Amino acid sequence: MEEEQQQPLAERLDLFSCIQCGKCTGGCPVSIKSPLNIRRVVRESSVRDELSGFMSRIELWDCTTCSTCAIRCPRGLRPVDVVIGLREMMIEEGRIDKTIIDALDGAYKYGNPWGRAKNKRAEWAQDLDIPNALEMDPGQVLYFVCCAASYDPRVQEIARSLVKVLRAAAVPFGILGNKETCCGSEIRRMGEAGLFEMLMEENMKNFSKVDPRVIVTTSPHCMNALKNEYEGLTTDVLHYSQFVWELLSAEKLDLKTPVPMKVTYHDPCFLGKQNGVFDEPRWIIGKIPGIEFTEFGRCRENSLCCEGGGGRMWTEGTGAGERLSEVRVKDAVDMGAEAIITACPFCLLTLEDAVKTTGNEEKIRIIDLMELLAMTLEGDAETGDVS
Repeated sequence: MEEEQQQPLAERLDLFSCIQCGKCTGGCPVSIKSPLNIRRVVRESSVRDELSGFMSRIELWDCTTCSTCAIRCPRGLRPVDVVIGLREMMIEEGRIDKTIIDALDGAYKYGNPWGRAKNKRAEWAQDLDIPNALEMDPGQVLYFVCCAASYDPRVQEIARSLVKVLRAAAVPFGILGNKETCCGSEIRRMGEAGLFEMLMEENMKNFSKVDPRVIVTTSPHCMNALKNEYEGLTTDVLHYSQFVWELLSAEKLDLKTPVPMKVTYHDPCFLGKQNGVFDEPRWIIGKIPGIEFTEFGRCRENSLCCEGGGGRMWTEGTGAGERLSEVRVKDAVDMGAEAIITACPFCLLTLEDAVKTTGNEEKIRIIDLMELLAMTLEGDAETGDVS
């Protein structure tokens, strides 16, 4: 049994093809602050007869699964999957922090890693009169809200803003309400493949009942899981930035109210690096009157990870060094930006926290792309003043 769990890791991921060039570690965003060395992890995983020595390596939790290592690999390998595989072994051995255990337990019992009550998942929308997708005719738009947007008060504002945008464009849509459950993206990346499959099956049952023409997600993590990891799902899956780009291209939204603000855009890893969605968010920002856009030096494929993915919302890893989200905020302030626009709940939360820990509350704000768009639709757009 142990041999089946250990030996196939090198074979399954073709680790023997690794040429030890070091591009994975050289591109790894957390390598500048963490003892995690992806190249060494890959090498040792391919040559060791047993992997028990990895079980005490807390730096494996520093990995955000941003997949920069996979993008940089000249042999087409996926070093990030080695980390996920080793985490699976750590879970099987029971050698994980209580915060990870609690997140996995919450997803299993309540359908979300925060352990919030299942019957409160749709409370954010109780005053919005959104149709239940299970009661709609087939072929409609299904809005997959996600755990963070369902339960976190700050992230709920993204969902509410997207609802305003969809209604302004006269798009019929529905939600699963309390029937929606965690997409399982972060669960899989924490190493619980079995639980991910259970969550996938539960969501797939509901998708088959709704039979939507398209699924629109709040989170790039949800979009990536549904689009790339849900076996048998043939429905088109779009991140909201892609769907709203289509609405704007079809002139279904009238953007009139100026938003006088100098902004920059932070590329979420699961949207940009992993799914190639770089232009749509920037195009939307460019359509908003009054906006002055400036680009980060590290952007698009080279964008700096915020450290929110790969289960990092529930564990600190080694906790060493300056957080990358703090570097991101300082860079934006130095550029003279009044706001960082992003398109991911995790990025929003980590960057907002970084604004506070760097003492830049009076200098810059973090705004989700849909919040920015809602400003120009509402007729009373806020200014860039953060005082």
